[in-house]
Amino acid sequence: MADMSASASLALTHLVPLAKEFDEDKVTPGVLGFIVFAALALAVWGLMKSMNRHMGRVNFAEADDQQPDAATPDTGKSTA
Repeated sequence: MADMSASASLALTHLVPLAKEFDEDKVTPGVLGFIVFAALALAVWGLMKSMNRHMGRVNFAEADDQQPDAATPDTGKSTA
């Protein structure tokens, strides 16, 4: 802890009495982690709504273009 800044040390001394058992090795995400997670969740929700809207506009019916091409007759001979 010798390389901590004065403000970090002061903040730590004020936070330690608030916690009954402060474990220096324990890492918690805190408020910033929650905000980032919530923003990612909202982004995924928005993308899912957009994807559903776009998939609803897609026409899945195939065109009836099953006529053989007259310019290239199939003789059954392989060129390979």
